[in-house]
Amino acid sequence: MSPITQSMKRSFAGKTDTGLVRSVNQDSYYIDSDGRFFIVADGMGGHAGGQEASRIATGAIQSYLLEHWEEPEDTPLLLEKAFLIANQAILTDQFNHPERADMGTTAVVVVFRDEGRPWCANVGDSRLYRLHGSHLDQITEDQTWVAQAVKRKALTVDQARSHPWRHVLSQCLGRDDLREIDILPIDVKPGDRLLLCSDGLTEELSDPLIASPLKSIRACEGAATALIEAAKDKGGRDNITVVIVTIDLK
Repeated sequence: MSPITQSMKRSFAGKTDTGLVRSVNQDSYYIDSDGRFFIVADGMGGHAGGQEASRIATGAIQSYLLEHWEEPEDTPLLLEKAFLIANQAILTDQFNHPERADMGTTAVVVVFRDEGRPWCANVGDSRLYRLHGSHLDQITEDQTWVAQAVKRKALTVDQARSHPWRHVLSQCLGRDDLREIDILPIDVKPGDRLLLCSDGLTEELSDPLIASPLKSIRACEGAATALIEAAKDKGGRDNITVVIVTIDLK
């Protein structure tokens, strides 16, 4: 494994917003100042539990990646260990604060560590998208009951968008039965854009509405602002967090 070099330069920006309905922002995100990795987490749970869970997970993943970045360990294993450390950190906090025993969080992480090949890790229903040309692809698969039902063809995509169980996660960080961390490589080319986001964005905006500002607004910060405002215009019923990474053209 060799650290990524200047052959894949990136520009990036992130924003988070409480939205128009919630009183507290339970999302967290982190952008490495050198653009090596990016984290979005969406917490859940009463008594400020969701806020704590996403904060703990983001901090634990950040710390583990920074501490072990230069080690020879393969990136998929590095990501798996970072997520397991984050899961245990939340479990420990639950034990020390029983009032937050129900808290948990999603997490989606993108890492640029291997030459020419970024990796993604995901638990829950925060998403990673890739814009290539004018085509937007969802890279991650939601770990929800509804997503599993769509995969089994028990529900259509249209039925899933309005299903009352669409927010029921099959997995999250903060559970002692965490079974599966989805880890996969991402194919990117110069000019592509990556979007990490919480479901406060995807609950309000269809994929074409998400793609529009990603295609039309060159500056990452401007595109991030436009996405959040668009979600708020559609109701802003949840916290909204977006991180945009552009693979710069040489």
